[in-house]
Parts: sequence; structure tokens; C-alpha cells
Amino acid sequence: MITVDGVWKSFRRYRGRNQTIKGRLVHRSRDRFDEFWALKGVSFEVQAGESVGIIGANGCGKSTLLKCLTGIHRPNRGHLAVDGRVSALIELGAGFHPELSGRENVFLNASILGLDKREIRRRFDDIVDFAGVGDFIDSPVKVYSSGMTVRLGFAVAANVDPDVLLVDEVLAVGDEEFQQRCFERLARFRRDGGTIVLVSHALDQVRQVCDRAVWIREGEVGVCGTPAEAIDAYLHEVHGAKVEHDGSARWGTGEVRFERIEVVGADGRVGGPAGTGEPLVVRAEVRPHAPVDDLILGLRIDGPDGAPLWSTNTLMQGVTLPTLTEPTVIEFTMPALPLLAGTYQLTCALADGSARHRYDHWERCAAIDVVSGSGGDLHTVRIPGTFSVRRA
Repeated sequence: MITVDGVWKSFRRYRGRNQTIKGRLVHRSRDRFDEFWALKGVSFEVQAGESVGIIGANGCGKSTLLKCLTGIHRPNRGHLAVDGRVSALIELGAGFHPELSGRENVFLNASILGLDKREIRRRFDDIVDFAGVGDFIDSPVKVYSSGMTVRLGFAVAANVDPDVLLVDEVLAVGDEEFQQRCFERLARFRRDGGTIVLVSHALDQVRQVCDRAVWIREGEVGVCGTPAEAIDAYLHEVHGAKVEHDGSARWGTGEVRFERIEVVGADGRVGGPAGTGEPLVVRAEVRPHAPVDDLILGLRIDGPDGAPLWSTNTLMQGVTLPTLTEPTVIEFTMPALPLLAGTYQLTCALADGSARHRYDHWERCAAIDVVSGSGGDLHTVRIPGTFSVRRA
């Protein structure tokens, strides 16, 4: 569906520039600039129906790559090909005319994206409902809040039935309800066989939404593989994470560290197979190396496909950890494990009260092998419930 073959893209980075004709004549000097290469020989392919994430640090070339795919930028060298209708969720609302009403901007932008008037009229009510702008639809866009503008931009771009959806960090804007609606729209698009390229700093989003991921490192492809492979390589670069021989990755500032993490089954054995519906204990031995008075312990379980299934932490559970002065054991008990047969990965982290500063983050520190998944359930989790039948 998408082919990126040896793409290079450069921009001029000015050191000094005469802003007026007078300045050019008086100083008789040319603009001073050097050439900055945002993309350096980037190559990868995206198959029809795939969802591929693009990750990397700020300024690495992610957004430039997406703008090349949309045709906003033309590469200096290399080849790009995208089959089918493309809709780009990039800088939502940037193309709206502030003096025109929301209604007029919907027709203008949808026509640019390839819809005729009949199609726009048919989809208009759905666009307005999704955007939630209500009575403001006939007001000039200049009176909209930034959130209303973004919602209307997303609603237009997501309702043109594209074959390929290019998404650049737009899920990071808007309130919680809007983000949830965006995810639901993306999920429906994937179920219908659409192709997605998602640029995001939210690595959990990439794990959840994407089949593959591409890590862009200073304009070049660092890793192109599974989300876990690309994210691990990126985190190793950013945090100096130590990648162990078993595939786990670990980083943090070290004021508090895990000494040991164990998964204990119903029979009391450490690391043994766990049973669906049976108790399971995650036991973490923590050693302080400096006083920390706002400690949070977080847990996450990833499914066999690497996508996050569940997470929690002591703050969410209403548990306040004391200031640690000696090695301490913290346990989390699941009364009835809801997972079905498969191998799952546990991630544990120690962080401050904001959950942003990581003292010790241990990615995939332990495997949870679930062997008993019988009982009429399919897929990943067991949700208790019963069927009943009665006359209507």
C-alpha cells in the first residue's frame, strides 16, 4: 500500500538572513545557510490493512516523513508511492479559513480531500455529530476554541472513507472523551481493512494500535520490526536502558531499585505455570539507595502479541508507600487470574508521585505462563458470566 524507497529530504538552516532588499544592497551579502538533512535514505513498506507506528525523538524526521507521504514536501532523492485515497490527520484545522463558518469549512476541506457535494451532504450530519460543535456550525471558525477546531478537523478527515490514514500526534490533543472517540474511530477503520501510519510519542498507543513500528533515529531508520523491537531500541537509546540476554530492558535513575521480581502461582511455586481463575501474586523486593517519600509502584501485563492488556499502580489503588529505609517486599495479589492460555509479559516500574520520573523501569521483567484456558472461553481473558434463555 505504501512504498518508501531511499528517501532523502533536506531543508535550509539559515545562520544569517537579510530580510529586506535594502539590507541586501547595503550589506552586499548573501543569506548564510547550511543544508540540514531531515531524512537520510529512509526505506520501508506498509502492506494493505497494516497499522505501522513511527517513533523517535523530537526533530528526528517523523513529521517530515509523514508530510512527504501526503505530498506537502517533495523528497530530494528517492521514491514514494501511496496507493488509494489518502486522508491525513496532520495539524488539524490548519486549512480552515477563520472568516468562513464551520459548515463552509467542512464543504471546502472535504472537497479538497476528494468528496463531491452530494457525498459531503450525505456525511455532513455525522461530521457535525462527531465534532460536537452543535449550534456553532454556522458561526465563523475564528470564534471556535482550539479544541472545537481540532475536533472539526478530525471529523472531516476521518469521514472521507480513505484507504490510507496518516496520523501525526493528533491523539495527544483534546479532552479524554475526544481521545476515546478518536481511538474508537481508528479501531473501526482497522476492522474495515484500512491502512494506518501513526506518528506518536505515546509508546503504549503504538503497542496497542500498531502491527509494526519504525524507529527513526536522526533521519535514518534505526529499527523496523515489531512494536516491541522498535520501542526497546528507542528506549535503549533515550534512557541508556540495559537490554538483558532474556530480552528484558531496564533503565532508571537508581534512587530505588528492584532487587527481585517474582510471579507466584496458586501452589506457591515461583515462576511456575499459572492457572486461569486461580490466585496469582506478583512479589517485588525493593531496595532504597536514597530517601524517596513519594514512591509509586506500577505493574503492566502485555499479551502474547505484545499489546498492553492491563496496568495499575499503587496510586490508582489508593495505597501510599512509606519512605523506604531498608529492603522492602511489596506484593500485588490477583484473587482470580482472568487470563487464558498463553505466555504474557510483566513490566514493573518504580516512579515518583508524578509517575514521570522513573527510578527503576524493568520492561518484561518476568513471563507469566498460563496453561489452563478451558471452560468455553476464547481469545485472551475470561470474563465471568452466564447465559439465560426466556420467551420474548
